[in-house]
Amino acid sequence: MDSVSLFDPNIFTWVIIPVLIALARVIDVTLGTIRIIYISRGMKLLAPIFGFFEILIWLIAIGQIMQNLSNPVYYLAYAIGFAGGNLVGIFVEERLAVGRVILRIITQRDATALVDYLRSSGYGVTTVEAEGATGPVKLIFTVIDRKKVESVVSSVQTYNPRAFYSIEDVRLVKEGIFPPSRRFSDLLKLRRKE
Repeated sequence: MDSVSLFDPNIFTWVIIPVLIALARVIDVTLGTIRIIYISRGMKLLAPIFGFFEILIWLIAIGQIMQNLSNPVYYLAYAIGFAGGNLVGIFVEERLAVGRVILRIITQRDATALVDYLRSSGYGVTTVEAEGATGPVKLIFTVIDRKKVESVVSSVQTYNPRAFYSIEDVRLVKEGIFPPSRRFSDLLKLRRKE
């Protein structure tokens, strides 16, 4: 009896391999995005681990293309995988929300309620009286976890709907007041202190 192939060679060449190349690129570009985020946040141990797997997957994908330079579908799959990896990487980065940001708020009207709310929520808040283009303003600075940006911005819009605000990534934070979080790493720190 002749052995029967599980896949028709044409389907394998024109469908299965291109799909695998595209998936490999989605994964390696996503890992690259996460690696860059960890580098920018100063996470020196995690970045090389992601880099190792990123380049390993990339080598496998490019290896398939180099073995079949005459197949244009492989090039297309590679490009589609790269584009898809960028989209997935952006989505994953938004979900991870690693690190902290500084939120600068400029308000023209009384910001006492907003400042009181932020402080009662456990955020460290610094305020400065200043002069804006149209008169006196109050500058409010707070450093928050990226995961909490949406809720804090919502509070700003509730208490001062016309406030101007900007958000910027912070690489390193030392000292400060932050609301309690329930991250696993924080629980470990509490146990070590006991």
